[in-house]
Amino acid sequence: MYKWLSAAAAAVLLLHALQRLFFPYFWKDVFFLWKIVTYGVKLELSQRTCGVVTVVDRFVEQARRVPDKPFIVYEGAVHTYRDVDRRSDRVARVFLRRGTPRRGDVVALLMDNEPDFVCVWFGLAKLGCAVAFLNTNIKSRSLLHCFNCCGAKTLVVGADLMACLDDILPSLREDNIDVWVMKRDIGGDTQVHTLLDQMDCVLDQPVPASLRAATSLKSPIMYIFTSGTTGLPKAAVITHLQTLKAAAGFWAFGGKADDVVYIPLPLYHSAASMIGIGGTLQLGATCILKKKFSASKFWSDCRKYDVTIFQYIGELCRYLCNQPKAEGERVHKVRMGVGNGLRPDVWRDFHARFGEVRMCELYGSTEGNLCFMNHIGKLGVVGRSNFFYKLLFKYDLVKYDMVREEPVKDEHGFCQRVKKGETGLLLSKVSATSPFFGYAGSKQLTERRLLRNVFISGDAYFNTGDLMAEDQEDFICFKDRVGDTFRWKGENVATTEVAETLGLVAFIQEANVYGVEIPGHEGRAGMAAVIVRPGHEFDGKELFEHIVRDLPAYARPVFIRIQEFIEITGTFKQQKFKLVQSGFNPSTISEPLYFVDYLQHTYVPLTDNVYQKILAGEQKL
Repeated sequence: MYKWLSAAAAAVLLLHALQRLFFPYFWKDVFFLWKIVTYGVKLELSQRTCGVVTVVDRFVEQARRVPDKPFIVYEGAVHTYRDVDRRSDRVARVFLRRGTPRRGDVVALLMDNEPDFVCVWFGLAKLGCAVAFLNTNIKSRSLLHCFNCCGAKTLVVGADLMACLDDILPSLREDNIDVWVMKRDIGGDTQVHTLLDQMDCVLDQPVPASLRAATSLKSPIMYIFTSGTTGLPKAAVITHLQTLKAAAGFWAFGGKADDVVYIPLPLYHSAASMIGIGGTLQLGATCILKKKFSASKFWSDCRKYDVTIFQYIGELCRYLCNQPKAEGERVHKVRMGVGNGLRPDVWRDFHARFGEVRMCELYGSTEGNLCFMNHIGKLGVVGRSNFFYKLLFKYDLVKYDMVREEPVKDEHGFCQRVKKGETGLLLSKVSATSPFFGYAGSKQLTERRLLRNVFISGDAYFNTGDLMAEDQEDFICFKDRVGDTFRWKGENVATTEVAETLGLVAFIQEANVYGVEIPGHEGRAGMAAVIVRPGHEFDGKELFEHIVRDLPAYARPVFIRIQEFIEITGTFKQQKFKLVQSGFNPSTISEPLYFVDYLQHTYVPLTDNVYQKILAGEQKL
């Protein structure tokens, strides 16, 4: 018996050693995937037995279960689950009494981060309305476009953002769009309705639950605008299924009800709204909502509110690392960060300076049908795959021609998979289990994001537009973004929209916009190669005034390159690859270069001295 037990123990130890040697992440993979699969199964079973349980249903449930627990803390003021529930009921009652919007209508929301953003969002959702989150940085032309593509006939705007409507309010009224502002009084302006005074006149009693009842997980409930290759913002269709999946993000990474979540990102982004707010209420936790991110106040806030989880984008963490060192900056209760775009060098610096906070990197676009999560916590990767994951979620990395800006095809016209460790374009198969819901307003926009007949005739894949690599251990790394979109200061910049805006300048004949890398900065800074119209001269001051007026800060070109002609490809597309590769070094580029100078309010010549200051991080961008 003793020999048998000894042999069994030896066998177990041997198997354990082999598992650690050849499959070191096996049990972590199995446990994480088990959580994800069981969550999905529960959603499906719930839909078939009890009906669709939405994120708002979950919020109402939490408001009944823990009514007095803080849900949102904003500028020191505590808003409990009961407070937000009742205030959202008042919002719903105002519109219910007026008779519009009705169940199934789309309402646009233009608000900065504040508790009433959530109250209005949930109040409209309780009426069965879909809510379209508008980027507070967009200007008049883009703003009008957003209404057209999502079909919104009602707009709720924050009190501090009314000035954004000055140029387009007559157009909104002509289109019979009702405008509501979060104020009690707006003087003699009869073009808009005030919402706060109306909320004072209604009860905070719940509206009938039947109004918000959903019949399918795949019903649209939100629209979130994302930049793309078409130039103007696109309204990504967000279904109940997508919001429920996003709301499980914190939980999947190990979040608990007693966590305190710090949300410094804008709520019009899916990260802050769907993952941040949705994830907080899914746990029954508390969130600290910030109007704007402040690097200087971040750690003091974390200590003040006992923050345990924070949301980030890579640029946010870089700002924190660039702050002057302060005493006690490692004294905090933060145990986890959840976000995306964290560069390996910033990741290392962050850990070395602020402690071993578990950074939970994830990957997934707002409209995409695929998500990677770095549940292992390995530095520098966006996620991890494995044999089981690939059975459930079909994706591939294919060879991509950077010059022609298209996938490489074989002799039969099909895409070619890259080998392990090689960089390729990430494609995700569209299927019943991984649907792609596309964009509102145009089937053409949706179709452009799909690649058909990829490996066999009739198949369809979502084109992420991202170049990735998968190593021998199945860890997935982000490499670059292709196409006409690049990322700067945490925002997607659509090069076509910027080029069209530059084309409205009197002396610019044509503009080719792209992004260039700057050492020490996340993403790519905007650069435009332009042709000056015959008989005109480049005017840096006029260009500066134009871009400040018509473009959000993150989309304004940092550099201008004057060219006599713009190269095009064989299919008449502007050639960007060589321009991107050549960068912005004045010592290697013979053509005139300019740099945006916010102190002088103009574009100034990019000299070697300015160039060296940019590389050294001494020149503010």
